[in-house]
Amino acid sequence: MDNIYILIVEDEKNISNIEKAYLNKEDYIVDQAFDGEEAMKLIEKKDYDLIILDLMLPKVSGEEIMQYIRAHSDTPVIMVTAKVEENDIIDGLQFGADDYITKPFNPRELVQRVKTVLRRVEKYNLPKADVLIFDNGKLKIDFENSLVYKDDKIVNLTNNEYRIVKTLFSNTKKIFTREEIIEIAFGIDYDAFDRAIDTHIKNIRQKIEDNPKSPVYIKTIYGMGYKAGVENEA
Repeated sequence: MDNIYILIVEDEKNISNIEKAYLNKEDYIVDQAFDGEEAMKLIEKKDYDLIILDLMLPKVSGEEIMQYIRAHSDTPVIMVTAKVEENDIIDGLQFGADDYITKPFNPRELVQRVKTVLRRVEKYNLPKADVLIFDNGKLKIDFENSLVYKDDKIVNLTNNEYRIVKTLFSNTKKIFTREEIIEIAFGIDYDAFDRAIDTHIKNIRQKIEDNPKSPVYIKTIYGMGYKAGVENEA
């Protein structure tokens, strides 16, 4: 098995050390950052397979770090928070976290969540190509920079909309159920997301389709789900 590199961003050293010890037992290679500034330096110079990110950090907040990560990579992130309000959790997921865990927690539960997120990433084998081009260049998806272009102009997608686009175009031959879109795009089975998938799709179509009422790029497969409606050309 290839080495798996994980970064723990946690200002409470005893908690960080416990997390590290449990992850080391699973043969993960673990780095630690004890404040946001240190985390940013490590993230800028090293590619991690997964990041465990506490939101309440000195110097640079976890939210700022999350936004930086999502602007530069698709590295899976498990958000750690002492906040238990539903809106706080939703906000963290909308920043782009793949999963969350609230303090206090059992370290074994964290290890299991790490395994689940890594298994999900491997299972669905999301795009390895940096750029995909469709429809004679009218639609371009730049996975490396998390950008979508329509007619050579950047499409202003929300983070959630981009994640859905990325999911659907990861395999243009596959019909994705709503449940699969939730699992891959958001990483956690949160009821609000299930109700919002159709709305997200509608909004995406308004932004990338020439005629949203007769979509070409994202098609509805009735009774099943959604499918990218074009074949990859590059």
